[in-house]
Amino acid sequence: MIEFFFDCSSPWTYLAFHNIQPLAKELGAEIIWRPILVGGIFNTVNPSVYAQRETPVPLKARYMKKDLADWSRSAGLAIKMPPTVFPVNSVKVMRGCIWLGKDMVPFATAVFETYWGGDKDISQDAVLAEICRKVGVDEQKFFAGISEQAIKGQLKANTEEVVARGGFGSPTIFVGKTDMYFGNDRLPLIREALERSKASAA
Repeated sequence: MIEFFFDCSSPWTYLAFHNIQPLAKELGAEIIWRPILVGGIFNTVNPSVYAQRETPVPLKARYMKKDLADWSRSAGLAIKMPPTVFPVNSVKVMRGCIWLGKDMVPFATAVFETYWGGDKDISQDAVLAEICRKVGVDEQKFFAGISEQAIKGQLKANTEEVVARGGFGSPTIFVGKTDMYFGNDRLPLIREALERSKASAA
């Protein structure tokens, strides 16, 4: 089993979200999708992210831009970094993922494509309505659903849970309950962990 804690506002999460699905399918692993608010994590345990944005190291920033371009080319994804609106308020889309439950993957995929590929502000209701129509979700039910207290509470609980389990950003990925990995570039290690688990269960 893979638990995938994610927020659509991260380009590295987009890459991992895209890349982990064929990996899980190949190895017969179930993915449990766990929407979170990465801003809540940064505020709680990783405020250095904000300091890095305010005073970036030029050489590191230049390399990170190249690194992201390399990974996006490898995955066949269009990623504009930074998009026009960055960082973006992702609370509505992540509540939407919670509300959709097992049907969240097409919606989350469309959100990633719209924000990172299409450079549209996913915090705006008009953009969210457009995404809903694209994936066949009733937009009126969507907006009513994401305003429910239970949905808001679940997103907050997911965010608190990943911090309690040692997470500090998005994506945070667990193989089993305790084997934690962070980021898209850890997928080779996740593959090895899944293969070990599969072998031990045989």
